[in-house]
Amino acid sequence: MAFARVNGVVIHHAVRGRADGPTVVFSNSLGTDFRIWDAVTPALERDFRIVLYDKRGHGLSEATPQPYRLDDHVGDLEALLARLGVTRTAVVGLSVGGMIAQGLAARRPDLVSTLVLCDTAHKIGTAEMWNQRIATVNEKGIAALAGPIMERWFTPAYRRTDNADFAGYTAMLVRTDRDGYAGTCAALRDADLTESTRALKQPTLCLVGDQDGSTPQELVRSLSELIEGARFKIIDDAGHIPNIEQPEITAQLIGNFLRRHPN
Repeated sequence: MAFARVNGVVIHHAVRGRADGPTVVFSNSLGTDFRIWDAVTPALERDFRIVLYDKRGHGLSEATPQPYRLDDHVGDLEALLARLGVTRTAVVGLSVGGMIAQGLAARRPDLVSTLVLCDTAHKIGTAEMWNQRIATVNEKGIAALAGPIMERWFTPAYRRTDNADFAGYTAMLVRTDRDGYAGTCAALRDADLTESTRALKQPTLCLVGDQDGSTPQELVRSLSELIEGARFKIIDDAGHIPNIEQPEITAQLIGNFLRRHPN
């Protein structure tokens, strides 16, 4: 395990793969930690230097008091990459991780070479939706929302009672720090990246699970249409986290795109 204090918060991270390869950083979804990429990154480690991290308030990273801003998460990643000596990187972001990727690419086009935006958008949800979720989490805990969240994350075929992995990812969600979860909900509530994302010039691949209940296909397609030249791909038999349900095709799509657009 590795930890770094950046922007006044301790961030848990890992560096894997080819030490002299092009760098790729992975940014995770709400309520998860970087273990969600465990079945994807081994296929990329031969060619790339992989940076994984837990965003503020998630996994083993420190949680600061809620609310958060998306700029807090963007700044944490920017500072972590500086600490690691990364001057040029591709960014793969899932859900809020995809918004962090967009924000970093807009702030630091010199740093971000390429984007893979998975199951994400330039704006996600409404203020009413996020305020209701924040209130429920603060009053009753994340477990009160676990059922509906899992329905959006995973397909019915994956949500089997005999699927031990499904039970494990449910535990990952409900054990997320309350401030970390609700704070990041506030960041999502307040973030609208439409105009800054429209101005992005990095080569971009947008991916979405065909059964994503959080950021449906048409929302992710609208994101791809904002970015000049962006590619759009649907992953079959997957919900909001295709890197868990369909890791082989997810890794293949990411790897092929990054190899065509080296840092």
